[in-house]
Amino acid sequence: MKISEEQLKNIIKEEIDALLEEQAYYNMLAEGETIEEAEYQGRKVTLNKPMKGDVKKSKVYVKNAKGNVVKVNFGDPNMTIKKNIPARRKSFRARHNCDNPGPKWKARYWSCKAW
Repeated sequence: MKISEEQLKNIIKEEIDALLEEQAYYNMLAEGETIEEAEYQGRKVTLNKPMKGDVKKSKVYVKNAKGNVVKVNFGDPNMTIKKNIPARRKSFRARHNCDNPGPKWKARYWSCKAW
């Protein structure tokens, strides 16, 4: 199967758009959070800055109530966020009680922030 030059350009454009959208998503989540360096399992990590996850869709390093640095995994890697559809957004936020998202070291806090 041969791909025309136009099809190849469209594929590349779609991939670049997806990468930019993902980067914007993580920047939006980190907005308003103080970002600082800390140590997690012997390596330097940035606190309160969500990034692409290894186990789940996203991960973020935060300090818990005791002051320990913990990794919070959140989001379904096989699903896309469709928060631009008002009914879905309202349903998600009601289902997860996003009016009271809880502490930063819980996945619900970061999921609600994304929605």
